[in-house]
Amino acid sequence: MSAKDSTPAEPITIVGGGPKKVLYTLKTVARIGLLNSAKALNSKNTCKACGLGMGGQRGGMTNEKDEFPSVCNKSIQAQSTDIQQPIPTDLFNHTLDDFKQLSAYELEHLGRLNNPLFKSADGNKYSPVSWEFALDKMARAFAATNPERSFFYSSGRSSNEAGFVLQLLARLYGTNNVNNCSYYCHQATGVGLQNVIGSGTATVSLEDVGNCDCIFVIGANPSSNHPRFVHQLKNCRERGGQVIVINPAKEPGLVRFAVPKSAKSMLSGGTWIASEYVQPKIGSDLALFKGIAKALLESNQVATDYVAQFTDNFQTFKQDIENTDWQTIIESCGVDREKITALANAYAQSEKAIFAWGMGITHHLHGVENVEAIANLALLRGMLGKPAAGLLPLRGHSNVQGIGTVGVKPILAEDVLQQLEQHLGVKLPRTKGMDTLACLAAAHEGKVDAALIMGGNLFSATPNSQWAQEALDRINFKVYLTTTLNAGHITGMETSEALILPVTARDEEWQPTTQESMFNYVRLSDGGIDRLHNVKPEVEILCELGKRLLPDCALDFNQLKQHDSIRAAIAATIPGLNELKDIAHTKQEFTIKNRLLETPTFKTENGKAQFQASPLPAQITSSEYPFLLASIRSEGQFNSIIYEESDSYRGTDTRWSILMNHADINELGVAVGDCVDIQSLQGEMKAVKVFAFDLPRGNVMAYYPEANVLIATTHDPRSKTPAFKSVPVSIIRTSGSENEF
Repeated sequence: MSAKDSTPAEPITIVGGGPKKVLYTLKTVARIGLLNSAKALNSKNTCKACGLGMGGQRGGMTNEKDEFPSVCNKSIQAQSTDIQQPIPTDLFNHTLDDFKQLSAYELEHLGRLNNPLFKSADGNKYSPVSWEFALDKMARAFAATNPERSFFYSSGRSSNEAGFVLQLLARLYGTNNVNNCSYYCHQATGVGLQNVIGSGTATVSLEDVGNCDCIFVIGANPSSNHPRFVHQLKNCRERGGQVIVINPAKEPGLVRFAVPKSAKSMLSGGTWIASEYVQPKIGSDLALFKGIAKALLESNQVATDYVAQFTDNFQTFKQDIENTDWQTIIESCGVDREKITALANAYAQSEKAIFAWGMGITHHLHGVENVEAIANLALLRGMLGKPAAGLLPLRGHSNVQGIGTVGVKPILAEDVLQQLEQHLGVKLPRTKGMDTLACLAAAHEGKVDAALIMGGNLFSATPNSQWAQEALDRINFKVYLTTTLNAGHITGMETSEALILPVTARDEEWQPTTQESMFNYVRLSDGGIDRLHNVKPEVEILCELGKRLLPDCALDFNQLKQHDSIRAAIAATIPGLNELKDIAHTKQEFTIKNRLLETPTFKTENGKAQFQASPLPAQITSSEYPFLLASIRSEGQFNSIIYEESDSYRGTDTRWSILMNHADINELGVAVGDCVDIQSLQGEMKAVKVFAFDLPRGNVMAYYPEANVLIATTHDPRSKTPAFKSVPVSIIRTSGSENEF
């Protein structure tokens, strides 16, 4: 396998990036106005899209390596949402039933929320209310609730400052039911890495990515979800390195991508990205990783001195690999031995390899085992604890990692709790808190009376849509802090009370805020753009709730409204964040201490990395549900936010789609463009349009969140992450035939 080999295995007719993305940007800029877009993109605020991060004090389109322009269509899409006119109040004369007729795209494009809204338990519409009414209503609702029958949730769009106040307020109120969106995405990463290296975040910096000679991209589609990471992949190929893509779907943007900021890439019709592209069956990554490890062991391509000096449990791991025969591996993953051996040899050629992965790894019942297996491969060749090599989870939202860092999670380390109590002069509960899915399960059982949901779209993010709707509606009172309407604000509240409170976007904050990238890099956002006149920052709202709800609290919530005070508290209580205290004045952005692995010293009990051994997962398809479905995101969306109905990379023109192997389509007896029904144990999608795509036989894909109706609440037992990407389904022809496949 040559790193310089740029010939794909088969012709690719769709190229990622390129002129269409430039045209999309021009179209969006024209819609939102050149002055508005330029002001937003050039301001000193952190990008609102993926966790790769850019912006901050280097300027809106510059990253920490001072690369300009570091901007992509996801950045433009996020700005286009915020730079909208307010939703006309007359629209709220319509009922919830009327709003439910709108698509996610249409809801997102109604405009910005500019007034608090209230819906009564027996009402069917929202009504604009005053801030005073809203704040008092919220305080009364939580005051009337047993804290253990409540939960507090945050998405990754919020700032470190808002996240810290949220979790502190919840604990002072009396509950550790504090959670965030990572339980639906990368929680398996945190658990798996903690088990292996004693730390749950990336071990490399952006600079490391720029100096490595091999990048594995596993279970991720950065051409759509992290477009600026593709620029790093392009650079790796151009300096003679390898980009090894492991993904069931042959994503065009990972084969060839026309990078808009590169004239050479654009003029040549696109840069070849993947030097090797391997397509295991959905959910079979663990078998493939065991195969690569087996090939490395059998060819003695292991860093034996490193393993002996810096790791533990190697013999148990080695025995597990030796006990797993090649036939089992090949049948499990669908990749032949020669290809697996070639992957191992390619990896063995590298001196500085980085493993990057996304939710194709974590969204399974064995997500933690998948992550542990990736870390095992890095340890086998000594790729942890040296420059330009290591582990890189590709985080989805811009501050999801920061939200976890500042404590928006049900369990805080005892030393952090003690530091908080000592610094703030308060007492915090030690009861066991619930993760995100557990909170919804408790709600479904009628055990939750009030919830505060800061950002995100918890309904659309939750599997089993009918179940999620019932769970949310059984919460008597909900308050949402948000910038725009989404399906979660109109579904799951048919018989319950709800408040929607309009908040400032990141670049509209009244005071500077901070965010943390997937590289453990903390940026400072100035805020300060004035667009709407009746929105409030999240910190302001949370502190007003605190004043009303906890009038006798030792903590001064008026003082806590000052972001400098929040950052001082974070710096004094959260490990590695000392430099946060004065960041608004020094303007010095920084990498969190003791996160990057520059030497092979690990945060485990004995300072050594721990190899992990796991059995292969059992097959979950059956004669009744023979296909395995993965839910996916499109080019025209970010998380649950829908910007476009079509997917330009995959060639679909509707989100009500199923993507299938062409041979499976033929065997089913339908044609591309026909409609089929998809059924699972949980639900059904009817009259779904069929599209052909390069996938292994028996594997299919459908768009998230539409496919949530098919997905169970069963989850990885260690990370509590639902199995969004391994769903047994049957596919039924809608042309009158009763045949099922």
